[in-house]
Amino acid sequence: MHAVRIHSFGDADVLKVEEVPPPEPKDTEIGVRVMAASVNPVDYKIRSGKYPLVKQDQLPKVLGRDVSGVVERVGAGVRKFKKGDAVYAMLRSEVGGYAEYAIVTEDEAAKKPKQLDFVQAAAVPLAALTAWQGLFDQGGLKAGQRVLIHGGAGGVGHFALQFAKARGAWVATTVSGKDMELARQLGADQPIDYKAEKFEDAVNDIDFVYDLIAGETQKRSFAVLKDGGTLISTLQKPDEPELARRHARGAHYLAKPNAAQLSEIATLIDAGKVRVVIDAIYPLEQAARAHRHMEDDHIAGKVVLQVAA
Repeated sequence: MHAVRIHSFGDADVLKVEEVPPPEPKDTEIGVRVMAASVNPVDYKIRSGKYPLVKQDQLPKVLGRDVSGVVERVGAGVRKFKKGDAVYAMLRSEVGGYAEYAIVTEDEAAKKPKQLDFVQAAAVPLAALTAWQGLFDQGGLKAGQRVLIHGGAGGVGHFALQFAKARGAWVATTVSGKDMELARQLGADQPIDYKAEKFEDAVNDIDFVYDLIAGETQKRSFAVLKDGGTLISTLQKPDEPELARRHARGAHYLAKPNAAQLSEIATLIDAGKVRVVIDAIYPLEQAARAHRHMEDDHIAGKVVLQVAA
């Protein structure tokens, strides 16, 4: 099969399309013919050597953490899937998605949303699970709460915005000026152009800050967080003294594969409550170009690699 691998860390030029043996599913695994795989920021962090959980001795490595495709082989112990099923999944870290085939466990895969094609479906798993687990598992978001999402037009952010609205929250979000209309279309009650306006001047009494930016943005967020509120970040552990001063709860986390949550997300998508925003689509052999686009350009939504027609 064709796969995109790295043999060393570096810029996008280290991504190489190679022929490798297709993986063989074990007893509780399924072999998926990959139709599309999405590109996430963690991919270029790994590629550049800036992701501490991946070391040189783990190379060569196929990148990519989520895929959509068709089940081709089924392990003897698999009960949920059969050959021909259309599925999507967030892969465990040792399995790569930039390839024509991928191995997925029953705990990782769910039936593809019926309303999405394979390219759209591939954009969902990692980003949507990150948003879902941050809002609900880590943050315990409830209906009626006031939420501020930093980066609400990005891959994770555009799902978080829609999940929060579907749960019944009031949502403000910081985005660039060019993404203000997109944020409104996705349901934001108060889009904030972070370049033209300080969010501290636009909102207050926030129950829940969902931080996808970190740094100074997270530090400034304490000014709008109400006493007893929650600050959850995908990038940086919130400052403990600041949390204590406001009797607030905070966490930094990494998303994990979860088939049950993907099934819930598929239900929301098929019900028309969540849409998928695609910024750009590249063929598998242009993975390096996709990485450059993500690193160098402003992205709204997701970047996807189309593996098969």
